[in-house]
Amino acid sequence: METYKFKTNINCGNCVKAVTPHLNKLEGVQEWKVDTENPDKVLEVKADSANAETIKNTVQKAGFEAEQI
Repeated sequence: METYKFKTNINCGNCVKAVTPHLNKLEGVQEWKVDTENPDKVLEVKADSANAETIKNTVQKAGFEAEQI
């Protein structure tokens, strides 16, 4: 299993709620979380088959920015 981290603009509970259905239905993602307390709003994704590019595109489709760190 790989762990990917992204700097995002997901900065509140409503933002997390908006991205939740997109990340939850992404195949290969086991778990994910957003640290909204971190100034970089770090999204951490644990995945066994989804890659960083797919995760980034999914976050962008939900209307947010994601840059791998």
